[in-house]
Amino acid sequence: MKSLKELYKIGRGPSSSHTMGPQLASKIFLEKYPHAHSYEVTLYGSLAATGKGHMTDVAIIDVLGVNHKLEIVWKPKIFLPFHPNGMEFKAFGDHQELLGSWVVYSVGGGALSEGKGDDDLFNTQDVYDLNTMKDIMKWCETNGRSYWEYVAMCEGDDIWDYLMECWNVMKAAVERGINHEGVLPGPLNLRRKAPSYYVKATGYKRSLQTRGLVYAYALGVSEENASGGTIVTAPTCGASGVMPAVLYHLAKGHEFSDTRILHAMATAGLFGNIVKHNASISGADVGCQGEVGVACAMVAAAACQLFGGSTMQIEYAAEMGLEHHLGMTCDPVCGLVQIPCIERNAFAATRALDANLYSSFSDGKHRVSFDKVVRVMKRTGHDLPSLYKETSEGGLAAEKF
Repeated sequence: MKSLKELYKIGRGPSSSHTMGPQLASKIFLEKYPHAHSYEVTLYGSLAATGKGHMTDVAIIDVLGVNHKLEIVWKPKIFLPFHPNGMEFKAFGDHQELLGSWVVYSVGGGALSEGKGDDDLFNTQDVYDLNTMKDIMKWCETNGRSYWEYVAMCEGDDIWDYLMECWNVMKAAVERGINHEGVLPGPLNLRRKAPSYYVKATGYKRSLQTRGLVYAYALGVSEENASGGTIVTAPTCGASGVMPAVLYHLAKGHEFSDTRILHAMATAGLFGNIVKHNASISGADVGCQGEVGVACAMVAAAACQLFGGSTMQIEYAAEMGLEHHLGMTCDPVCGLVQIPCIERNAFAATRALDANLYSSFSDGKHRVSFDKVVRVMKRTGHDLPSLYKETSEGGLAAEKF
């Protein structure tokens, strides 16, 4: 598996696969053909179907359209073979001669792939020798270590500085979100809810305040993401509100140190990495179960570790977080990362806390392993028709609002 630095990425919303990925691809292509007279970018499949709502065109124009002529072609009905989020870049000379072309895919979480296996430009060195939770749990039990200690052994000391940077960005996104009033961009004219949820939550007694604050924090980050703010993919932009909401709440309410929060983020990242390696975190590929479902699993593991859970209890919490999101479709209304995406982040955050609580009442033993749920999630996602996977053609996206 790859480094957690490739899972947790700091960038601008609203979509890691539709904005961060295409923008990175545009920068790479510009560096290869800096003296081209004009460019043409063809977007395929899910990338084209919801690209305007996800600001894909803006992300590309900001790179290739500043000093050059640029044409963007939308082909939502054509799906390239490797992944639903396909792109083809072309560079032309002064007399419209083709200088070069490049097919690349935005595969989720801001990552890119050429779909070429070992010859892929974006292949990086594996950091982790173990790729299943079963094997990692066995390593932990044999060596008397925790999940985060396995991360530390594989990644090296610099991972903590990187995770601290991510944690600071997460906290800043929460605090901006709960103080930022107004309407989100796009035709839905959706008002931000985080500030009012935060104010209301502070007025409740402790038992109800917890849920209200977690809602407010998740809404805050998700609304920041929807408006193009700076967030951390955990594991994606569309699911970026889940982890900050829970960790911010636990850090404030239970006074967990930054060190313990970073250890929890390492453990969470390990679970997210397993899904990314063995299945997918792309909504265009497997639906929202691969985004919000995986985020819930990651945060359930993090919370369970913070509250002293065993390796088995932590794995159980993560398994429940993902299992109970199986089959969740990706159906953004108007192609925007707003409805139902923002509310899903809030509910997934509280479900993660519930998964932690449920597992803490157990001894950690259970029938369905995390690895099995990952395999089922992958099959389920590939069985879903494309209209339920980020094309905005089915589910809630097919209703009129």
